[in-house]
Amino acid sequence: MFVHKAYKFRIYPTKEQEILLAKTIGCSRFVFNHFLRQWNETYKETGKGLTYHACSSELTKLKKELVWLKEVDSIALQSSLKNLADSYTRFFRKQNKAPRFKSKKNDVQSYTTKETNHNIAMVNNRIKLPKLGLVRFAKSRDVEGRILNATIRRNPSGKYFVSILAETEVQPLEKTDASIGIDLGITDFAIFSDGRKMDNHKFTSKMEKKLKREQRKLSRRALQAKKNGMNLLDAKNYQKQKRKVARLHERVMNQRDDFLNKLSTDIIKNHDIICIEDLNTKGMLRNHKLAKSISDVSWSAFVSKLEYKAKWYGKTIVKISRWFPSSQICFACGHQANKKTLDMRKWTCPVCHAQHDRDINASKNILAEGLSILNSA
Repeated sequence: MFVHKAYKFRIYPTKEQEILLAKTIGCSRFVFNHFLRQWNETYKETGKGLTYHACSSELTKLKKELVWLKEVDSIALQSSLKNLADSYTRFFRKQNKAPRFKSKKNDVQSYTTKETNHNIAMVNNRIKLPKLGLVRFAKSRDVEGRILNATIRRNPSGKYFVSILAETEVQPLEKTDASIGIDLGITDFAIFSDGRKMDNHKFTSKMEKKLKREQRKLSRRALQAKKNGMNLLDAKNYQKQKRKVARLHERVMNQRDDFLNKLSTDIIKNHDIICIEDLNTKGMLRNHKLAKSISDVSWSAFVSKLEYKAKWYGKTIVKISRWFPSSQICFACGHQANKKTLDMRKWTCPVCHAQHDRDINASKNILAEGLSILNSA
């Protein structure tokens, strides 16, 4: 089957290319905001919004008036219009909130350009991008398939990245005839029905002391800049420290993403059926005592990776109802005991006297329930 795959690389633009990148980001933001304002005014006056094609025609006229718009990638400007039109489509379908104006103060700045006539291509250790030409990049792997578009992004750390979206063909993995139940936790990230436990690396917690120290330093520099009557955007010491804090957050994010990718790929390769709880993560985050720990483990991101990889490689994901009492049922005899508190990690069934590790027992029940759902479907 054909799927869309994203390939992310760090790029190292020259000073001239950085200037052009900043111009393109700024022009893309200007176009988005300009037509968002027009769209809102038209909707107030007529009860109807604008169409993408109407905006596209208007953009052609606008470029004659504002010649600096011609200095940047024209496809990037069209992509801004497409993003605006898509945002309104989702808004009217009640899938998200109304689009908002973009600010140059946003930590992440980006634009997207479309592949046309091989204007995006890999050339040894450089990547060819519209208007920018050849840009040096860290090539960690080959891009497979037909390139569709590229998103160039400047992160809060000041680093530049390109995300290449490609259409590529993937083949289903060989069948293993293996099934697994997974109970997600905080002390251990994942507990498997075969008795294995995957450690929670606590990426944010390990960096917490350093983050707090650097964030306090950032606050002091913000206060100093205000005392000197400086705009924070112009305060060099503040901006330098802000990038330092952003790099720490970025390191945590990269470590976590690498861990989740490797674990999800291993599970998909070695199992045909994966049974997992459908957790209400948003609801659980309201528990202020657990919110930081739940946010650090990123259950939602992990499940999302399992789902799209299972779809790619012909595997099956079974989601178990969040109300299923996986921790309360004895896997050995099926007796449902009284509700157990979170601090009760081991227990003995009062009926069959089987001794249980709470989480391993839960993962076995999740597997059994998942297979039951599949068999009854």
